[in-house]
Amino acid sequence: MAEPKREEEKVIPIDSGRSERDGAMPEGSGVASSSEAPERGENSLAAEFEKLKAEKEELLQTMIRRQADFENFRKRTERDRHEEGRRGVERLIVDLIPVLDAFDRALQGHEDPAYDEYRKGVTLIRKQLWDTIAKHGVQRIDAAGKTFDPHQHQAVERVETREVADGTIVSVFQDGYLFHGRVLRPAIVSVAVNPTATGSATAREN
Repeated sequence: MAEPKREEEKVIPIDSGRSERDGAMPEGSGVASSSEAPERGENSLAAEFEKLKAEKEELLQTMIRRQADFENFRKRTERDRHEEGRRGVERLIVDLIPVLDAFDRALQGHEDPAYDEYRKGVTLIRKQLWDTIAKHGVQRIDAAGKTFDPHQHQAVERVETREVADGTIVSVFQDGYLFHGRVLRPAIVSVAVNPTATGSATAREN
């Protein structure tokens, strides 16, 4: 009598079963562990933060430089405008100085008592003109009796005398004027020369 046919036995590998039971992933599957993923995310955020921080600092420095450039431009423009206005006033005053000279000559040329009223009127007009230009920084060079200064005086005559020190201004032929400390016109003067000083200079030259 024939034996009943037995079912074919299945062989289950020991390691395979343990892996399935333990829930472990096969080696080389390429899936990162749960601890490595957050670490890479934190590094990426830190790098992005440093990048944004550097960009912010660069923009801040650029803004500071632009603000400084604008302030310098504003000051330079204001200074140029002020200087241009001063140059315009200076040109006007240069044109008015001969008018002052004309008033002075008119006052010096009419000392007759009959012209007293005329002199008073001319004196008043000259004062008004002088007060107007003086408000803008004009000063008369006070030369009489002062030591000759080539930066402010122009000598057209030498007067030999022992009454004053050598180099002293004896007389003023035409007034000089300053504008904010700068010479607009030098004073035309005569200068004292002591005879002894002249002789010493001649002896030194020989």
